[in-house]
Amino acid sequence: MAGGCTLVSRWTGLFFILIHCVLISRAFLPNFWSRILTLSWDSYTHQYMTEQALVNVTMETLRMQGYQLHSSSQAGLGRAFWQAVSEVVSANADMDFLSYARSDPVYHFDSERVEEATEMLRDFWKQTILLTNKKEYQAARLRLGQLFHSLQDFYSHSNWVEMGQYSEYLHLLHTEEPAVPVASEDTPTCAVCHRFSCYNNLLEELVKGPPQPLLTTGYFSAYPAKPAGKCSHGGILDSSRHQGAEGGINKDSTSPLFSPHHYLHKEAARLATTATLNVLRDLRDEVGHKAFLRLFSVQQPPALVFVMDTTGSMFEEITAARMRVLSIIQTRARNPNPGLPGTFLLVPFHDPDVGPVLETDDPDEFQRFMENLMALGGGDEPEMCLTAIQLALIHSPPLSEIFVFTDASPKDSHLYNTVKALILEKKSKVTFLLTEDPSQGTREKGMKKRKRRETLSPDRFNLYSSLSSLSGGMTVFTTNKDIHKASAIVEDSTASSKVTLFHTEGEAHSSHSFTVDHGVSSVMLHVAGKLTQCVLSSPAGIDQSLLSGAGPLAELDLSEGLYRVSLLPPIEPGQWRLSMTAHGPITFNVLGDGTLDFLYYFAVEMNETHPGLRRVEGNPVAGEPAFLVLAVTGLSSGNEATFSHVTLLVNKGESLNKVLLNSSSSGPFGGELVGHIDSVPRTPFSLRLSGEDGKGNRFERVSAEMVQPTHVQILVLSAPQLLSGHPSLVLFEVFNHGPERQFTLTAEDDCGYLSDTSRYRFSIEQRGSVRREVELKTPQSTPAGQTVTLTLTVQAQDSLDSNYAVVHLTVLPEEPDTSPPSCSLMRLESGCPLECSLGNWSVSLTVKDYGHSGLASVKLTEGQGILKVFHEQITWRTESPLTELRENPVTGHTSPVMQLHEEPRERQHLRHRTRIRDRGSRVEKGRLVHGDPALDISEWARGKPITLHYMSSCCIPKAEVLVWDKSGNMRRCHLIASQQRALREKENSAASSTTHTLLTMLTLLGLYIV
Repeated sequence: MAGGCTLVSRWTGLFFILIHCVLISRAFLPNFWSRILTLSWDSYTHQYMTEQALVNVTMETLRMQGYQLHSSSQAGLGRAFWQAVSEVVSANADMDFLSYARSDPVYHFDSERVEEATEMLRDFWKQTILLTNKKEYQAARLRLGQLFHSLQDFYSHSNWVEMGQYSEYLHLLHTEEPAVPVASEDTPTCAVCHRFSCYNNLLEELVKGPPQPLLTTGYFSAYPAKPAGKCSHGGILDSSRHQGAEGGINKDSTSPLFSPHHYLHKEAARLATTATLNVLRDLRDEVGHKAFLRLFSVQQPPALVFVMDTTGSMFEEITAARMRVLSIIQTRARNPNPGLPGTFLLVPFHDPDVGPVLETDDPDEFQRFMENLMALGGGDEPEMCLTAIQLALIHSPPLSEIFVFTDASPKDSHLYNTVKALILEKKSKVTFLLTEDPSQGTREKGMKKRKRRETLSPDRFNLYSSLSSLSGGMTVFTTNKDIHKASAIVEDSTASSKVTLFHTEGEAHSSHSFTVDHGVSSVMLHVAGKLTQCVLSSPAGIDQSLLSGAGPLAELDLSEGLYRVSLLPPIEPGQWRLSMTAHGPITFNVLGDGTLDFLYYFAVEMNETHPGLRRVEGNPVAGEPAFLVLAVTGLSSGNEATFSHVTLLVNKGESLNKVLLNSSSSGPFGGELVGHIDSVPRTPFSLRLSGEDGKGNRFERVSAEMVQPTHVQILVLSAPQLLSGHPSLVLFEVFNHGPERQFTLTAEDDCGYLSDTSRYRFSIEQRGSVRREVELKTPQSTPAGQTVTLTLTVQAQDSLDSNYAVVHLTVLPEEPDTSPPSCSLMRLESGCPLECSLGNWSVSLTVKDYGHSGLASVKLTEGQGILKVFHEQITWRTESPLTELRENPVTGHTSPVMQLHEEPRERQHLRHRTRIRDRGSRVEKGRLVHGDPALDISEWARGKPITLHYMSSCCIPKAEVLVWDKSGNMRRCHLIASQQRALREKENSAASSTTHTLLTMLTLLGLYIV
């Protein structure tokens, strides 16, 4: 009986998962977790199709370049390649999660917006080409992911498959190819279907003609209003599926609950995958094979990034850096399979000048950059070091190793939070080589000493130490005499096959264990600090005092401030130990030659229009649940390995928490490993992955950067593209997950386009938020393809709580604006009784302009009600996210099925993804009735969305609003109230029926099992 009860509880759990997932997916499912939420294990997701296409075309390109590939070649593509793939996949999935995109039919080929969606698709293509040619690879990957999402959605949301088409629709990206006409608004497209599975519900004349077939796509939810006889998207929470013609046509999954045309899912996925493959091949042909491989960082070693102080006291440091560059280039040239040479970046600085940023993929050119460096001028302290690091982080690829050579403290300490945000966003390491030791009174005899404008604190380098600790790098205090030897850390850290086995910071007396496995070789230990005793112990119990001379275990290379310890071959696998006594704190790092490594991110479950896991941007929220998602890289197909858990470590190396892992069995590189954290620790931590190989041998890998849990978040609501000579607004919201308190917000960009760089101070109540915008003014002379990195940081004034958002913006070429404005439903309410004169109905809309000209005017052309026009006044305001959480954002009421999970949904909104509310500090700008001239809104709209609110008697159930932009493009927005009452009644009935059906299934299953 106990066993039966256990099984029943499991089925009960599955039932509540189903209830939890009444969150219709209106695209191919975003990622691997969506298949779990929807119980459609064999569905093809956006993630899977995108990953498969990227890997296949990359391998194909390498073969075309003459590389000899074998079955395990995917493991050799490099960790940077998988990072690039994850960026494309994330940009794709985010189209289902971002507030501005998830419900917009144009991004998803919904609601017969085929022409607008096709135009947007072509814009994404042009931007991808432009950015790749400009070597703005990270921005290009973002555009490519967005392109893939819309392209893949076409085959799932349209009737292309039902037409009997066996190849892709070339016209979407090739204007010269023939187009298939789209069904007009008054053309019926579907027949009624009252079942979960809808067979042959597309009208035959639509699919076959005569005179020719017509394209259609399904309508989703209540807006735009679905005309009579049109197809719905379909699925258990698409409210439009109850309007004639009932049913739906989406092929997003293999589940009939979510996809009425589930039986065609695999054919739609096949065409979507083919289209994705061909886009990548076209991209390769357009930009060239070399640029294509660079776009995805294929087989590239870590970027070599130098930030160099060039004041007069830095001659020895510059000389040492030149020698290291020469040695690294020569070593890479001797590699029999060198791959691409990687990125080289140099940012010189002194006071007041910083830059220019010198970037190249040519090793010889980088050597010339280094040779041209001169230690001249300046000589006084402090210097503009953080500005230079900021530029290095912006221009270098993710996962870079950045080395800073200086003997001066930072003059621009106000940039600390900005640099910290960029480090966390890029997951790059920053190591400082400082030839000014604050514990020493003077330099060595004969060395040029800096002038001091003022008496400087001995802890003036603390910001550097903090940044290196955060990033998993090191701060090495050395001397001019020893800088040549100490700079060997650069060469140790930038080999393409280096993995981190251990990283910690210790006190004066500390002992640390680390594991060396069979998969690594050439193990190197780095200790930064001043040691008085250091004993290395092998797994066999052999000890060697490293400071006492040669021994059997390792070889020591000693320079002031840095100890480099090379384990002697043959290296014994197992647990090693290093015991140290030091003057002051130390940093201890262990590197090994190997390919097995991992990438990770934090995610939260999304329960809005698309089920899935959304990546947490910025720092995770402390004290709240989160998913930890890992992707293992560098594991060849022939090597078996299991990964049991991740240990969360504080910076002293102590264990904070253990997170058990389960494989999702998704993705071309062995699948994500997923762990659930019940409560994110409040203490900063790093990650250590533990597992075993096929023979049971233990191994560990460490990601040394420190995760910074927090109680504040920044959510970017809109990030427009930039146009030369035009202002642009970035809208964002700051959420406070802690008690009421004061915050400071800063905004920094790398091009100086911000209109106002003042710090903003404001108060947010407990569980409240404020909304804000910043304006960027792009100069008229700015070339197309220029990228701008906007970094937003928020800091609590009474604690260390902080968070960030990094926004990547691109300047686009100005072309004629042919895109009409769009209307998106925010809220539709109707309490219409049988006697229509006794009630009113109302609707709220957001109107925005897709083009660059901006909104111009609005007019009510049909209806007897009142249209109010609002401008959202972006001022500092406090708003509780509890507002309207209990209401359905579409219908204004809560359905019975949704009530079952009202409590968990509320908790989730409060914690990680508070819904963007549709009410704010709005100022009424005008009222219109039928017959009034168009209202001019061009002066105050300024490129921002506006809100329209229409109210009318239930006896007049229809209205029409026209909206123009400044280029004369016009959109008709049809408002219909008559569907609302029937919709609510049918939703309640259908929800009750669905719940009853599922409960019946659960009861039968439970009785059978018991």
